[in-house]
Amino acid sequence: HWERAPLLVRRGDPGYYAGLFSTADFDAALRRGEVHFGTHLDVTSYAEGVRETHNPSGRALPAVVWDFYQNGCSLRLLCPQAFSPTVWHFLSILQEQFGSMAGANTYLTPPGMQGFAPHYDDIEAFVLQLEGKKHWRVYSPRTDAEVLPQFSSANLTQAELGEPVLETVLEAGDLLYFPRGFIHQGDCLPDAHSLHITVSSYQRNSWGDFLEKLLPAALQMALEEDVEFRRGLPMDYLRYMGVANSDTVDPRRTAFVEKVQSLIKKLVDYAPIDAAVDQRAKSFLHDCLPPVLTQSEKLQSVYGFPARWQDGGPCNVDILITKDTEVRLLRHGIVRLCNEESGVMLYYTTENSRVYHKEEPKFLELDPEYTDSIEFLLSSYPNHVSVDNLPCETLEEKISLATLLFEKGILTTKKPLAQV
Repeated sequence: HWERAPLLVRRGDPGYYAGLFSTADFDAALRRGEVHFGTHLDVTSYAEGVRETHNPSGRALPAVVWDFYQNGCSLRLLCPQAFSPTVWHFLSILQEQFGSMAGANTYLTPPGMQGFAPHYDDIEAFVLQLEGKKHWRVYSPRTDAEVLPQFSSANLTQAELGEPVLETVLEAGDLLYFPRGFIHQGDCLPDAHSLHITVSSYQRNSWGDFLEKLLPAALQMALEEDVEFRRGLPMDYLRYMGVANSDTVDPRRTAFVEKVQSLIKKLVDYAPIDAAVDQRAKSFLHDCLPPVLTQSEKLQSVYGFPARWQDGGPCNVDILITKDTEVRLLRHGIVRLCNEESGVMLYYTTENSRVYHKEEPKFLELDPEYTDSIEFLLSSYPNHVSVDNLPCETLEEKISLATLLFEKGILTTKKPLAQV
């Protein structure tokens, strides 16, 4: 029922989100020279019913950014997880919980100003008020077609909105949730600035989106395996089918419609449901943030391996995994095994970027005989297993697979392989 109505949570604790993100963190990112207009930062205003974007080109220098803010513009920092390890960690937990990408933007608005026109989004939105306060109005979807929409709306005018179903002032520590399709707008009160972070999830994650993957695959299989799908259409069907003939009473029309319905029903038998789920999972893993490692996980993974340059040459380079080395997946949700036309692919998240889709999907093409070993590691998690127990044919293959997965950050060992 979480997609049906907005939800307001009052914390009564202005420090509830302390440490997540702040204007000081915003300023620090600007000073490091990592932020660029349009790519990471939007400068916006909304006045007299008109939304404007004021992005210059190039790097967002502090003097320019803060001058925009001082002159009444709102600042939207895209992808704060790229600049803040805390936001990165927070979103990595949520993406595992939701089984869908969790993204975020932060919004800094001067007192008395509004940065964006009323609109609805194609995501589930969680607004966390970090500093100051903000006045929000939320409106129900205007039509059935706008309930849980696939795509976001254009900017709307006040005349199109009607009466809000929720109107409130969020103060630091509060949370506001509204589902896809709920129109919303926020503006600052005259006596306080506002900094909030909007966490988003469930974009293009509906049954319809799943069927977009499933039905073409089912049809392809049906065409390959069932001659009924390959038989020719009636030679004269254009004469009695089509909108112009929709009111015509004709037994040929009835037979044609019944044939289409029969084939659609048969299509269910060819639907590769699990394979379609794997393809959705493959896309999800590309969307994912890389996992945030604890200190112990770093020490037990390739990221803590002590290879270095010392005394004129590299040392501690060799990754010595033996049959007795105990290993496990870093996390259960960081890999997905997919059978594809080109072979068996293992998709993984450990080499993803903190910037959405900055990298291409990461995968290993595996020999089919390694499939059982990957499934064994998945079913054994979170327990460690010895390399010798991997169901490969030879010890050499067991060590080779474990070494490959360790080098990609997918496997950790029970004990560090080498000491500094």
